[in-house]
Amino acid sequence: MNLLTPVEIGTMRAAIVTGAGRLRVEDIPVPQPGPGQLRVKLEGCGVCASNLTPWAGPEWMRFPTEPGGLGHEGWGVVDAVGENVQSVAIGDRVASLGQHAYATHDIADENAVVRLPPEFDGEPFPGEPLGCALNIFKRSDIVAGQTVAIVGIGFLGALLTQLCVAAGAHVIALSRRPFSLDLARRSGASETIPLDDHWRIIEHVKQITNGRFCDRVIEAVGKQWPLDLAAELTRERGRLIVAGYHQDGPRQINMQLWNWRGLDVVNAHERDPAIYIEGIRDAVTAIRAGRLDPSPLYTHRFPLERLDDALNMTRDRPDGFVKALIVYP
Repeated sequence: MNLLTPVEIGTMRAAIVTGAGRLRVEDIPVPQPGPGQLRVKLEGCGVCASNLTPWAGPEWMRFPTEPGGLGHEGWGVVDAVGENVQSVAIGDRVASLGQHAYATHDIADENAVVRLPPEFDGEPFPGEPLGCALNIFKRSDIVAGQTVAIVGIGFLGALLTQLCVAAGAHVIALSRRPFSLDLARRSGASETIPLDDHWRIIEHVKQITNGRFCDRVIEAVGKQWPLDLAAELTRERGRLIVAGYHQDGPRQINMQLWNWRGLDVVNAHERDPAIYIEGIRDAVTAIRAGRLDPSPLYTHRFPLERLDDALNMTRDRPDGFVKALIVYP
């Protein structure tokens, strides 16, 4: 057993969301890992767009949140381990699937972390969204020569653009922001199209694909219209991949179109932590191999005390914004 002794415990800083658009940061006791668990002294945590619905304060949301709650993209150094932990040791640098990473320390199960290689030292590694991108890419079944449309170029869409280009696909990137379209071009997209007029976009894609449309279309926005558009851009017997986070209400689909074209439709979200861990390991491999470079996408960094600013910026997406990180000294 490798636990820190009680005299070494001390306190940690943790954010608590107290209501819609409100939070405070408190000093609380540092938690101790139980059997099969470890504690991570966090270096940082990515800010996920899935936080925005709770941050807005819907009726079902209960405040205050648990200390550090909503944060799930943490990375840092293991500083305590519980009984029976075999694969991770104090001092290992890891990406974590702990669920309270808007804090300076978080607890995770041994099987919910991935050790990071030494060459990543000093670099941010929000494992959960990187693993998500790799899992979506895997389920998209993309090979060289395919035409792939990616609807929505935020952090996820930009990562998928890089992966698809590295696989030899011809990528058509669609986004409402000129900055994002420029980012897609720099990531290797063959074509970039503003997300504005529905029918104009369809005709444009039809023209550049000689009437065939796209072998694969990845919807990465999470709204009704981009989902509708993504289906229209998918060729007969093509694959429509739903990667957007559709958690703000029900959706309707054009079943007539889906049926007539014989589309394969993949909901690329995962809930099994083991699959997320596999995706994070795949992300480590992809970065080491040069197929993925997330570093230019970490555009804004904030201390924990400015988590509210980071969440608001994630919601408002000003020009030049892709991904916010909360970083700890």
